[in-house]
Amino acid sequence: MTVDTGAGRLKEEGEEPGWEVEPDDEWGVAVIATVGRQLKLRREAVGMKAGDFGRALGYGEDMVYKIESGRRIPRPEYLDKADKVLRAGGLLSAMKEDVEKVRYPKKVRELAELEARAAEMGVYVGLSIHGLLQTPDHARALFEVSQSAYAEAELDRLVAARMGRKSIFKREPAPMLSFVQEEVTLRRRVGGTMVWRQQLEHLMEVAGLRTVTLQVMPTDSGEHPGLSGKIEVLKFEDGTAVGRSDGAFSGRPTSDPRQLRILELRYSAIRAQALPPRESLAFIEQLLGEA
Repeated sequence: MTVDTGAGRLKEEGEEPGWEVEPDDEWGVAVIATVGRQLKLRREAVGMKAGDFGRALGYGEDMVYKIESGRRIPRPEYLDKADKVLRAGGLLSAMKEDVEKVRYPKKVRELAELEARAAEMGVYVGLSIHGLLQTPDHARALFEVSQSAYAEAELDRLVAARMGRKSIFKREPAPMLSFVQEEVTLRRRVGGTMVWRQQLEHLMEVAGLRTVTLQVMPTDSGEHPGLSGKIEVLKFEDGTAVGRSDGAFSGRPTSDPRQLRILELRYSAIRAQALPPRESLAFIEQLLGEA
């Protein structure tokens, strides 16, 4: 529903899909409740009614109430406008960082937090290009084909969440990142030829970073320890680590030293069997030349 007030169309809930908090996300629910409470307290402190406040921001009164009650995630521009209207001196705008994190699905956020702490990371992927290596168009194509019937706004949210994890490449000090990709993941033209070419070019760009090692596992290399599924091992500055494999320990993350040792040995064997980094880049260049 939209309301025409003569000052333009006001945004209502129906125009803002994909901005709800996941019910089982306790941290997210708490953050949005706190943000909503702060907005309401500051609005009431200046004696402004919800309807007037909404019109000043370009939103309907119903949306204002939903945001203030913690049932709706405010957009970044909502907080910026609210900060100016309520003369909050930047305090409301400063909440955008936490609000942005809430928009990411809980599982993605937890993974991103682990990656953000990692000093080293090793990953083998056999079915698709790893999320940290994907371009936005490649990621969107994967989500679109998942048969989940995502709304456009939800697709935007999922792609943004995946791209947000790529901040790991800009960290200081930069972590050491190692990736092994199966040849088939590079040959599959996800999203069409143009998206596929851009993805391969992006892989070469990332592989050129000083702290990144990218290897390709040829299809004709025979059996290896990664055939049972994806393997990830993350190590942290404090000496702790966490690992996960689709084919071991029920696929659950583990910090058990013995289990981690098994995953590390499997990943080491995979790296030894894959093409060396320079040959891997030459292989990707060859694929690009075949297009």
